[in-house]
Amino acid sequence: QRVIRWVTMTHDNGKLPFMVLDKRDARLYVFEPSGVLVDDSAVLLGSARGDDTFPGIGDVPIKQVKPFQRTTAAGRFVTQPGLDIDHTDVVWLDYDAALAMHRVINKVKSERRPQRLASPTPADNRISYGCINIPIDFFDRRISPVFGKRSGVAYIIPEVKTFAQVFEHGGPGGAAVATLATSARAPIDVGNR
Repeated sequence: QRVIRWVTMTHDNGKLPFMVLDKRDARLYVFEPSGVLVDDSAVLLGSARGDDTFPGIGDVPIKQVKPFQRTTAAGRFVTQPGLDIDHTDVVWLDYDAALAMHRVINKVKSERRPQRLASPTPADNRISYGCINIPIDFFDRRISPVFGKRSGVAYIIPEVKTFAQVFEHGGPGGAAVATLATSARAPIDVGNR
């Protein structure tokens, strides 16, 4: 609620649609630019707790990412629609860190990602390499038609740092993240991130 109030009172999102991700509850809330709630959904997050992106993580092959490096960064991100290496549409939060929102990927069946999304508790929603895995239907209905077509703003609530450290003091992610148009950049393999 604090993040939503802050965004709507300061008009931090400008005229862009926005999302708020509560990492502790593993839940994503999607809003119209005016602050009206559109919908919400459970999501999967990085398996490691923490609010920072590991330096250089976007250049590390997915098989070499260590367990403690698998965080979903907190902060304010200007999103960009784009493609992954398989030419599947994703929403980039931080292209250089390979941080994206995408449909849930279920390549490793033993991870039971779809079942984790369907469970009634967020306790088992920490499984990804850092990317935000979204139920396919929710991504297709709520994310792709809006954030897959234009920029938006994503606010990821910290779980270790304070609200002020992340959003008010311009810490990592606290200011707008500069994002180049991804159509001119090489697709990144989000794999099972």
